[in-house]
Amino acid sequence: MTNEINTPSLTTLEYFPYIDAEGKITEIFQGKIGVYAIFDQNKSLQFVGYSRDVYLSLKQHLVRQPEKCYWVKGQTIERPSRTILENIENTWIAENGTIPIGNGEHKEIWTQPINVKSLMRPEEQTSYQNPANDELAQIKVIKNVARRVETEILKLLESRGLQMQLRFNPKLKEEGLLDLKP
Repeated sequence: MTNEINTPSLTTLEYFPYIDAEGKITEIFQGKIGVYAIFDQNKSLQFVGYSRDVYLSLKQHLVRQPEKCYWVKGQTIERPSRTILENIENTWIAENGTIPIGNGEHKEIWTQPINVKSLMRPEEQTSYQNPANDELAQIKVIKNVARRVETEILKLLESRGLQMQLRFNPKLKEEGLLDLKP
């Protein structure tokens, strides 16, 4: 935990399991300001980000990219400083040698709510695009798609041992978006 611009090397930091032995997202970063690096099952760097509450960000990333969030490293600081956070983030990305997939062309799927419209099955698309449907019928279809995708994500996370409650924002489902409630 530092306020200095002394950036630790990503390789020197300890790996923490994303989901701990109790079935929870690692709580070491709860309420902490800092930079974090997310790794897949093979400990290959997937994403580097920073946040005012690293724990909340880790929760969002887990539901957005459940198959790519297995390990995490982090560096916290006492007071918010975008400059320090960005410097650490940039140093870690440079240290990696290549831009992690989540910081490159796929950044949006790591940092934005899940757009379920792109995950519609053919029959859902047909129903959604039915000319006989009014706006309310379309909202109903998109909410059902959002519920289906939410269920799939939760089942996947449960199969990985997650035992904590995750609550999605119900208002966003009407817009075809899935994101956790803040």
